[in-house]
Amino acid sequence: MEFRINEEVLELGIKIIAIIIKDMKNTPENEDFNRYKLDTLRELRQNLSQTYIENDKVLNGFWELHEKVGKTSKQEPPSSVSLLTTLLTTEGLPNINLIVDIYNLVSIKTKLSIGAHDISKITGNIELRLTDGTEQFLPIGYSDIKKLDKGEYAYIDDNNDILCRMDIKQSDKTKVTEGTIDCLYIIQGNEYTNVESIEETAKHLMNLTAKYCGGTAEIIYES
Repeated sequence: MEFRINEEVLELGIKIIAIIIKDMKNTPENEDFNRYKLDTLRELRQNLSQTYIENDKVLNGFWELHEKVGKTSKQEPPSSVSLLTTLLTTEGLPNINLIVDIYNLVSIKTKLSIGAHDISKITGNIELRLTDGTEQFLPIGYSDIKKLDKGEYAYIDDNNDILCRMDIKQSDKTKVTEGTIDCLYIIQGNEYTNVESIEETAKHLMNLTAKYCGGTAEIIYES
């Protein structure tokens, strides 16, 4: 599997590390990780406020990416903004499964957009490019294909299926389930994210995943 990024998208200021982790053991939850998660969220809540979410430079960098491709509505927030808002309003994060809970925790801690895709469900290669309107997208939690406008940035496989729409929503096609063994992880930043912070995020994600899920990790792309 190849991972490619179109030059038009790179010019938007997107920064990415893509990682493959194979031979993991996913479970509904893990008691040791749950304790670590609760401690981390408790610490994050101490300085969290709506003002913080609205004024943080990295979080605003994702909104600016949306504006660059003509998306000015605030109704579809970046994933890291959604996670922080959930933490602020509910004082916690939902438990999905261990793999998902790990990368969600890393995302909320670093403010970067992180997604994971079950490699067994990906068709061929993946390209991050601007949409042309012919792509198929079934978001997680939806039963019908969603029509997207031209000009959005999206991760698309060789079947013309969108795996993730911008940094907003992932596809039902490649969602991580309890049976997932091998994953492609995508860590996405913006022009306010330095290379060191993305690399540190990648290391943290790989270390946490190895500790609780096992597996072998390899970085396959870094912009």
